[in-house]
This record gives sequence, C-alpha cells and structure tokens, in this order.
Amino acid sequence: MRQRLALVREPGAAFPRCITSHPLRNSISVSLARTQHQNYCKTLVELGLEVIYLPRDDERPDSCFVEDNAVIHDKKALITRMGVLNRRGEELAVEEALNDYLKTKRAISPATIEGGDVIHLTDYLICGVTQRTNTAGISQMEKWLDVSVEKWPDPNIIHLKSYVTYLENNVMIATEKFITNPRLKDFNILVVESDESYAANTLTIDNTVLMPKGFPKAQMMIHNAGFEVISLEMSEFQKCEGALTCLSLIF
Repeated sequence: MRQRLALVREPGAAFPRCITSHPLRNSISVSLARTQHQNYCKTLVELGLEVIYLPRDDERPDSCFVEDNAVIHDKKALITRMGVLNRRGEELAVEEALNDYLKTKRAISPATIEGGDVIHLTDYLICGVTQRTNTAGISQMEKWLDVSVEKWPDPNIIHLKSYVTYLENNVMIATEKFITNPRLKDFNILVVESDESYAANTLTIDNTVLMPKGFPKAQMMIHNAGFEVISLEMSEFQKCEGALTCLSLIF
C-alpha cells in the first residue's frame, strides 16, 4: 500500500494579514506560527505520513491553509475556486504539486468551493453551503470526483468543519450549534461545550485524533470514545480563524 501523503505550506511573511475577526488578531506571531506548524508536520510524520512541503508564499496571508485549495477523493482532485477574491491564486502551487499524483480539474465560475466545507466519509462527502461554498461548486465537485455529496446549507458560517468533523468508526464531533441537525442522527455524536467550541475541528489519522491544545473536556471526551489523542498548540492559527484540518491536504 502506498504511504499516505500530506501536502503542507508553512505560514508566509504576510500571515498576520490573514482574513479574521478574532479579537487577538493584532498579536499574531509569524515565528510562533511557524514553530507550531513545524510541530504539526513532525506529528504527521510520526503518524506515518510522508509530508510534501510547498514553497512558502510570502504574498498571500492565508496560503498556509492549503486544505481550502483542493478537494481530493480517490485518485482525483478538484482545484477549488475560492470564495474570497484575495485568496484566489493560492491554489496554483497546490495544483502544480497535485498534478504529480492525481488527476486534477479546476472549478470554474460561477462555482465557489473551499475544502474547509467538505467532510470526507468512506462512500460519500458532506459539504456545507456556506459563505465560501455555493451549490455550483458542489455540483462541479460531485461530477468531477464521481462521488455522492450531501449538502448541509448554512449561509451564516464560513466553513462547516469549524463546527463538525468526522473522527472514525461512525463518530462525529460537533458544536452545540449542530447537535439538532437531523442529518447527524445516524452518527454517534460527541458534543463540544460552548466554551471549547474550537476543539470541534479535529484531524484523525487512523485511530489517533489530533486536536488543539487547551480543551481538556473535549480531549477527555474523545479519549473516552476510544481514540488516542494528540493535542497540539494552535494559538496563532486560531487567531486567523484557521484550525488543524486547514493546514494539510491528506491523500
């Protein structure tokens, strides 16, 4: 079996100008963000992934959030068309790198779609219809990747995976905002309390769940659900309203 790959790109010099309304946005540290990113990549390697490092992009503030630039399923990748104009262009280096491994196709106008809205399950995808992803984007993704996509509309949010992520073994973790969603009725749901809502964005590698450090109740809940847990410091990415899944494309 081919070793799984993780495509990453460390924060560039423009990172403090990221798109965010976080109250601590003026205290973003590029050097600390790079240290946290290095630890994140080191953890992926320790879990058995081969990490592909894209060249740093010092012009585009959000360029480290590579997950938004493509949606990968099976042996294909849809190169996304970002919902925010000043993020367009990030995807070019991602597309170039993925061309070495996968069949790629670009989403085109009027589509907007970002990977942060897509939850990957075994046989189908879940995709938010949000501020960043529209139905045209979902339609193009469904057609190119040849996979069924379940739409979860919520025009008030930026990315679905800020509120819901899939662990494994039919387990979802979700914020209180989504626990009444009827689409979750077939899953075992771990509910993150409101004061730890950032911990709903998790990344599962086999049976190990990566989650942000500093959320002890969520960590204990995931551990009690039968998963190994690794907590990583994510403070600088949280200030940019990014999270664990945002920092890699795993395939």
